[in-house]
Amino acid sequence: MNAKNWVAAIALAALSSTAMAGSAWAFQEAPMLTEMVEAGTLPPVDERLPTNPTVVEALSVGEYGGVWRRAYSGPGDRWGPTKLMEERVLKWTADENGTAVLTPGYIESYSVNEDSTEFTFTLLEGLKWSDGMPVTTEDVEFWYNDVFLNPALVPTIDPTFAPGGVPLELEVQDERTFTIKFAQPYVYFLQILAKDSTGEPSLDRPSFLFPKHYLSQYNDKYASQEELAAAAEKYNVAAWTDLWGSKGALTGWWNNPELPVITAWKIETPAPAETVTMVRNPYYYAVDQEGNQLPYIDRIEHRLFQDPETLNLMVAQGQIDMQARYMGLDNYTFYKENEERGGYHIVPGLDSNVWSLVPNMNTTDEVLRGLFETEAVRHAMSIAVDRELINELTQSGLAKELQTAPVMGSPYYSEELSTHWTEYDPDLANELLDEAGLSERDGAGFRLRPDGQRFSLVVEANDAAHAKTLELLAENFADVGIEFLPRVIDRTQWDNNRANNDFQMHWIPFDRLTYVPADPRRIMGSDGYANQSFKWYNTKGAEGMEPSAELQQIYDLWDLASQSVSVEVADDYVSQMAEIFVNQGWVIGVYGAGTVVNIVSDKMHNVQANLVQDDIFRGVGLARTQQFWIEQD
Repeated sequence: MNAKNWVAAIALAALSSTAMAGSAWAFQEAPMLTEMVEAGTLPPVDERLPTNPTVVEALSVGEYGGVWRRAYSGPGDRWGPTKLMEERVLKWTADENGTAVLTPGYIESYSVNEDSTEFTFTLLEGLKWSDGMPVTTEDVEFWYNDVFLNPALVPTIDPTFAPGGVPLELEVQDERTFTIKFAQPYVYFLQILAKDSTGEPSLDRPSFLFPKHYLSQYNDKYASQEELAAAAEKYNVAAWTDLWGSKGALTGWWNNPELPVITAWKIETPAPAETVTMVRNPYYYAVDQEGNQLPYIDRIEHRLFQDPETLNLMVAQGQIDMQARYMGLDNYTFYKENEERGGYHIVPGLDSNVWSLVPNMNTTDEVLRGLFETEAVRHAMSIAVDRELINELTQSGLAKELQTAPVMGSPYYSEELSTHWTEYDPDLANELLDEAGLSERDGAGFRLRPDGQRFSLVVEANDAAHAKTLELLAENFADVGIEFLPRVIDRTQWDNNRANNDFQMHWIPFDRLTYVPADPRRIMGSDGYANQSFKWYNTKGAEGMEPSAELQQIYDLWDLASQSVSVEVADDYVSQMAEIFVNQGWVIGVYGAGTVVNIVSDKMHNVQANLVQDDIFRGVGLARTQQFWIEQD
């Protein structure tokens, strides 16, 4: 693990320019697009690109063509492909040292006023959607007025876009320039944009942009109720609002080939399919340093796999060109042994995730919730885990035994927090559980809850590759009298159980531990250990479950951080948030900070080693996938 800070500092008030200067370039394009131009079905490349395109400094200037082959696990696996091609107004990219830096995307420039209350962006001149229609601030106004402020589509505005409870405001200057305003300073806004863009309801979430010319026909500000009902019927959903969102039939690019996008690729054959395909966007706005329109690769194919054994076979047979998703350290030896046979090599990355057990502090089982709320029980569950053994047997010893806390390389890292309650001490765990009133056991040796039922935990995972880890955890918990019942389920069902508050404990890669304020919601319980409490906070008590006093402290600290006048002051509040989160032990970290296994074909180029894997940086997106290229025979 590299001890350097993984995130570059940002000059908030600086003016930044991203576009290629001058217009005297002779732009080049992929042969497949040249054929379309010659056939008269596509305009010439200089008419498709912005006047001054964004320049992506490729690690090496590549050659056009080829198909990038990878694997996917089913329709619920939409975030893996999405992270290959997301676009943001500003996005995290890796510099030559692997440090994450914020770089402009589809904008010519941006600026921030002195007190960080106004953020002004100017779109690239000549920017176009994938169907060739112009991208203008009319699309920005559509996003703001008809989507973001539309309670039918966004019933609750996320606190990351409403610091202090006051939603952001939009002011449009002209057809390319607009300003986002806040009622108070918001020093973290650019980092939040790079991670989460402007949020739901879409899948690829292009910051501030929705294609008005296409989506307005499915919006209640423009279409009649009869038209909306007909659209819902056409796409076989209950209501027109179900057409929107990351799973929506229309705004989930993964589902809809007709959706105009600004990404490097667009969907060609949607899920569900044995092989999902994406094809290059002929209007993509970026070029490399020699004026070659990106991306280099023509298509991406995602082949369906059913189980870890099938995926391993695909790797060994050379059917994967580049992929980290589902490539675990538990198979590291297998991957190394088959490199020559499969014509690939492992490009290592730096894992910032901490694989964790996540109790549902808001479970509807009141007795179990009472146990989770007892500090001695949480302490006992954490020290009952033999992290060293699990690391050796499932991660080839290449990970670290960690608590769920900001990881090394994060500006919020603390060694004390990363080792909190990580010592393996089953004797003390048993003592703590006895003292918590759980001394009675049944005939099988398992502890009894206060209501007389066995202390059992159904633990849900969404990947069968973790079966061995779950088995070892079950043995650890059995040693202290807790029945641990692993359940591997489909990702879609897993997501639904989480959203519906219908789970007891989850096994997840707890992420967003590098630059916490880029998405503070993770440690605030959102979509995790206290989702109902986060909902209570987000709706000002109208929905959800009232948080504990300790969790309310975290919410209060974020309110202070998100309105601070300087990064230094805000960072102090974020550090306090992390301390409370870790010291409370609401989440049980097991291992992390290991090696990310990137399976890379020997013909695939520009895959940079030792990049940080974190959802904040959009996973593989940090590597700038549009610059990947494949040797052509």
